[in-house]
Amino acid sequence: MTAVLSADRLANLWDDAFAATLDEPGRLTYRSNLLGSDLRITNFGGGNTSAKVRQIDPLTREEVSVLWVKGSGGDIGSMRRDGFSTLYLDKLEALKGLYRGLEHEDEMVGYLPHCTFDLNPRAASIDTPLHAFVPYEHVDHVHPDAVIAIAAAARSQDLTRQVFGAEMGYLPWQRPGFDLGLKIGRLAAEHPEYVGVVLGGHGVFTWGHTAKSCYETTLRILQKASDWLAEHEAKPSFGGAKVASLSVEGRLAVARRLLPEIRGRISSDENKIGHFVDSAEVLDFVNSEKLGGLAPLGTSCPDHFLRTKIRPLVIPFDAVAGDVDGLVARLDTLIADYRADYAAYYQRCKRPNSPAMRDPNAVVYLIPGVGMITFAKDKSTARISSEFYVNAINVMRGASGVDRYVGLDEQEAFDIEYWLLEEAKLQRMPGRKSLAGRIALVTGGAGGIGQATAARLASEGAALVLADIDGKALDETVTSFRRRFGTDNVTGVVVDVTREAAVEAAFGEAVTAFGGIDIVVSNAGIASAAPVEDTSLELWDRNMSILATGYFLVARAAFRLMKRQRTGGSIVFVASKNGLAASPGASAYCTAKAAEIHLARCLALEGAPLGIRVNTVNPDAVLRGSRIWQGEWRLSRAQSNKVSTDELEEVYRQRSLLKLSVLPEDVAEAIYWFASDLSAKSTGNILNVDAGNLVSFPR
Repeated sequence: MTAVLSADRLANLWDDAFAATLDEPGRLTYRSNLLGSDLRITNFGGGNTSAKVRQIDPLTREEVSVLWVKGSGGDIGSMRRDGFSTLYLDKLEALKGLYRGLEHEDEMVGYLPHCTFDLNPRAASIDTPLHAFVPYEHVDHVHPDAVIAIAAAARSQDLTRQVFGAEMGYLPWQRPGFDLGLKIGRLAAEHPEYVGVVLGGHGVFTWGHTAKSCYETTLRILQKASDWLAEHEAKPSFGGAKVASLSVEGRLAVARRLLPEIRGRISSDENKIGHFVDSAEVLDFVNSEKLGGLAPLGTSCPDHFLRTKIRPLVIPFDAVAGDVDGLVARLDTLIADYRADYAAYYQRCKRPNSPAMRDPNAVVYLIPGVGMITFAKDKSTARISSEFYVNAINVMRGASGVDRYVGLDEQEAFDIEYWLLEEAKLQRMPGRKSLAGRIALVTGGAGGIGQATAARLASEGAALVLADIDGKALDETVTSFRRRFGTDNVTGVVVDVTREAAVEAAFGEAVTAFGGIDIVVSNAGIASAAPVEDTSLELWDRNMSILATGYFLVARAAFRLMKRQRTGGSIVFVASKNGLAASPGASAYCTAKAAEIHLARCLALEGAPLGIRVNTVNPDAVLRGSRIWQGEWRLSRAQSNKVSTDELEEVYRQRSLLKLSVLPEDVAEAIYWFASDLSAKSTGNILNVDAGNLVSFPR
């Protein structure tokens, strides 16, 4: 579902006619999706929902009560029925007899699989007891900014009564687990007048006897909190502005300068992807008088904290002076100080059995006058982290506007971040793909070899910048790739590689989208054929402009950016068999391709001290999927070989030593090899992908 982000009141989207067509688990899924579709209610992956359903036991054939509750991980906005765990309610109740107290919380999670109904493979989450023991059929747990703002205020219990009267209970902060589930269940049973409970610093639970009533109660409670804050919050927010925002263009220019600089300094152990936000909420906070006091407090809600770390790093940019060079010169110290502070936090709070310290770099970077940058292992995680910190900003605005904001206690924060159960979940995650966290720009990205290459790189986890001169073909390719590899992971830019400004702009778009560049595949090309006496200067210049100058401009832009990142990189030129072996009637094309190959060798020499590898892949006769082979070039080659265009592929296959056709995917595999660490010790090399051609053997 599409997130609803308008400032309008929360809309009741329940459709009685549609709901009547669903069974109880179906109505739970429907309710969950409605709640999760609005980011004011809960952020991606946040919150959980449940229903207690009467079902037939597959063994006894008797009717039993089954708890359907969102399983570990997942997102209520997009989940389907298979996203819910199902557990025998009577077995969950029986766990109360096994509970040995707070110091044995974690062992209770090990009992949950024994309560599984119908062999459901979806793992139950730590929040399962918080739903199981509430004496109502339907329960919602969400993390709305408005309620968390009240829950994160110093006088949160008093404010809860002031806002909601006698219809909502309150429990002080406590890490989710079995004991908190017992307390919520007891509170709901002892106070039938309650429709829910506010959890200090955390979020809100609401309940009802039907899916519809539970949903409507959730909306009503959230709207009541939002209305109360709007009426009582101090204005202006955060004590007013201390600095003014730069212009849109100015903010983007500073972000583009800082993104690769920061990325290079924090990617020594693991490549990271960046995300930039300069929304009104972010600027309101980073420009404010209270930034210096609030930012170090970190977040309150554990869901926010797990995505954004203990606290952000404030980059002290003077927007008036505008000295970006001076700021870049300070980044080493700023980032080193943050790492040292994080290491000290770890040492202060670690337990005897705590996991080893994780990445000490910041996730969130706040820049006065400019906005916010986040970095994570991939683009979607970086974006989601930024969304969670915007939630935290909204919470801080609300709490500090009606009282005093209180962040999560440092030891509590540590115990959540380094929770052994959380560590076990991290250890179960699949390993990173070979190009995870890397950013690849492919010119000619909408063509046959370009698409095959981009798909191969994306399949190994790379974020993609597809560049092509054909806007229509590019749009179609980007749309297709986003369906295959995720919207976050693919962007496109129309670029004529012969235009210096266009090439520089394309790399600027790569920085804006992902934070930098690691892999560049120069693949944009044309093909032409004509006897030398018929080769016009225009045709000669066109070949040189696209195939030589274009490759130079792209490589130069890549060098400049990679040098600033200081993390090396890989540049791959897609040249041709014709760059090594002359062909009659194609002097302009062959000469330009030879120039590409020699340029790559020169660049390999310059790039080596910087860790930038430059290699060349030489395809030959890649007819399928190639735009080059769709027109005049194919006809010319067919005439040259005295065959029809339909017979041309067979001619090239028989001409090769291996008697095989060369496909775009074959070329893509060679490019991937040069782009990846598989070829970490190779530079200045040429790899022919031509099924064997004696005249083009490298010498």
